[in-house]
Amino acid sequence: MDDEQALSLAKTEYREGYNSGDIDRVMGVFGEDFILMTEGLPSFYGNEASIAHRTRVKNLFADYKVEMIVTIIDFVIRGDFAFDSGWEAVTLTPKTGGDPVTTRYRYFEVWNRNTAGNWKISGFITNKDLPPEMLPG
Repeated sequence: MDDEQALSLAKTEYREGYNSGDIDRVMGVFGEDFILMTEGLPSFYGNEASIAHRTRVKNLFADYKVEMIVTIIDFVIRGDFAFDSGWEAVTLTPKTGGDPVTTRYRYFEVWNRNTAGNWKISGFITNKDLPPEMLPG
């Protein structure tokens, strides 16, 4: 399996973790020490990022059924370092009833190959997607 396929498979695990409500599957694609920068929320680094993200995902799964669709723009791979960007459309359906709400996010991820040869996220930045805008002139 080449690096792009391995990264795509890891990204699939991430998506399917959300879609199946499996916290460990979501967290399995993150490295031991990563940077977490999510719009509207505090940033966390290293071990605190893992604790914060696991808590956020646990709370999300407690309240909502999640459906995520990921659109990858491209992977850029440089040895044991890679990054990708794209969009995540996240639909949240309240478990207590109510209409689902879909929000689309832009994301940028940094990946590193660990000592076992697996690709893990070392940096994660996300924010809400905005409509396109034409520049003047």
